[in-house]
Amino acid sequence: MVTRLKEDILTRFLRYVQVDTMSDDRVVDSKRPSTDGQWNLLKMLASELTELGVDDVHIDEKGIVIAKIPSNIEREAPVVGFMAHVDTADDVPGNGVKPRVIEKYGGGDIPLNEEYSIVADENPELSNYIGETLVVTDGTTLLGSDDKAGIAEIMSAVRYVMEHPEFKHGGIDIIFTSDEETGSGMDGFPYEKIDCEYCYTVDGGKRFEIQSECFNAATAKVGFEGVSYHLGAARGRMINAVTMASAFINALPQAESPEATDGRYGYYCAHTIEGSAQHVDLTVYLRDFDLDNLDRRIDVLKRLAHTIEGLYPGGKVDLQAKHLYYNMARTAEDKPIAMNILFAAGKALDFELKNEVIRGGTDGSRMANEAGIPCPNIFTGGHNHHSRFEWAALPAMVDSARLILKIIELGAAS
Repeated sequence: MVTRLKEDILTRFLRYVQVDTMSDDRVVDSKRPSTDGQWNLLKMLASELTELGVDDVHIDEKGIVIAKIPSNIEREAPVVGFMAHVDTADDVPGNGVKPRVIEKYGGGDIPLNEEYSIVADENPELSNYIGETLVVTDGTTLLGSDDKAGIAEIMSAVRYVMEHPEFKHGGIDIIFTSDEETGSGMDGFPYEKIDCEYCYTVDGGKRFEIQSECFNAATAKVGFEGVSYHLGAARGRMINAVTMASAFINALPQAESPEATDGRYGYYCAHTIEGSAQHVDLTVYLRDFDLDNLDRRIDVLKRLAHTIEGLYPGGKVDLQAKHLYYNMARTAEDKPIAMNILFAAGKALDFELKNEVIRGGTDGSRMANEAGIPCPNIFTGGHNHHSRFEWAALPAMVDSARLILKIIELGAAS
């Protein structure tokens, strides 16, 4: 079984990462999926599921694949779901990925190209995979293990289930979403079309790490409107929107930024900015594990916007903030079936699972809060997500698929 999973996961992963699926948060409010490449992978996955013998496969207009595998046991068992997203981030280029397979990692640094290397001292997990298969980039793009590793692992588990009718299981929902990286993956999600009572996102990282708690998240869109004049006649008349935006950003507390926080500390992050002296658009990400603290951060930005208007009379600041997703911890506690089966599966496989917090979020956090379906997160074996230094460990990817299969098996017996 392990050898077959290893071959299948690697083949699928290499195929999926070469499909251009980088999402675009600039157009996601008017176009779903936000990029055409996501459709290509969604259709590929739907076709592959059908080829594997899954009869009930649908894609909706928002770019969501839902496939259902019926139970093959006589008694009733709760339906389980597994979910991953097809899009990749845009922190570095996410299209044109050229993966490279290192079949027997020999230890030490991994050169990606003449300029960039994965430094072993900065990646202590590499020492666990000496002699094993790794997948890296060519240093010009991210790799896409977030979340194409999760997709490959789910699909390989589905293949095993469909090829082994003797493998007993309850009903299984397979879900692939688009635009998760923009925070829009669950916008308009058709909850009425799924049956799962508990679900898992396969969207994590280091082997054996699982998560049942994540950030609460909000995004603030801030527009700065200045007054334009010829620079030679600007005195006392011009109001520079770039200067206003700079003052706003500089007022954000550096001690509460992503680069200055870890663990359970939240942050403000000025993420994107574009414009001119006439008008500037700024996006600020807000994160906190406590919802009241997140709302406090929104209020801080609103007061700061008012202050900037006061400092630059005649200039205007428009701030619109919205919540993106919420901490999923309460749902996991209220409906412990997902975590109980997850830990039981880990114990059965002799995996020492470690429950960590996510300094981010998943589509599962929205599912938990919007539908009351517990949806913890499972490791994929990917590292350094959203960067050109990303790498994935095939043994961890295989263990993720094994964990999925054991969850299915134990769920049928629960």
